[in-house]
Amino acid sequence: MNKGLLVVISGPSGAGKGTIYGKVIEQTGMKRSVSVTTRKPRPGEVEGVNYYFRTEEQYQQMIASGEFLETAAVYNNFYGTPKAPVFSNLESGYDVLFEVDVHGAKSIKSKYPEAVTIFLMTPDFDTLEARLKSRGTESASALKMRLDSARNELAKYEMFDYIVFNDTVEQATAEVISIIEAEKHKVKNNVAKINALLAQKR
Repeated sequence: MNKGLLVVISGPSGAGKGTIYGKVIEQTGMKRSVSVTTRKPRPGEVEGVNYYFRTEEQYQQMIASGEFLETAAVYNNFYGTPKAPVFSNLESGYDVLFEVDVHGAKSIKSKYPEAVTIFLMTPDFDTLEARLKSRGTESASALKMRLDSARNELAKYEMFDYIVFNDTVEQATAEVISIIEAEKHKVKNNVAKINALLAQKR
């Protein structure tokens, strides 16, 4: 059995990460990465499906034990990806998809160099600004901050393996899936199967 792929989708706010992530999961059946969080469960959320819910003390113990692929503080709560379930899925041959910020992508790549990292970006900054404005939730100062942040994130392009320019959801989803399929056909990701074929008696 070939080992599963760990694929990371990252990019600035407004680039469409969440939408593309959901579409790729829907069309490929890849496993979602389930995060650990210190925030309280919301109505309908299920332990181990939406999140692993832990106290802040338990979370800090997990950090100290080196149990996370990536971790971040967001609005007074912690969020992080535990290694154990991800590695278990990969060893079982399942592909796992992540949607994280650039900091999280860097952390995952440093701890798991085989990760396939994809930067998702709008075709240009005017499109990004228009998409952020269409949310109707950004003040002028917040909008400027997000656009400046997007420029800084794009400047880190060299840490990524691929870039996809999200012009339409359909096109970007297809391109992400084509990257994943190409990676699955790389020789280095098929060594176990090749060796099994070579070991077969004629």
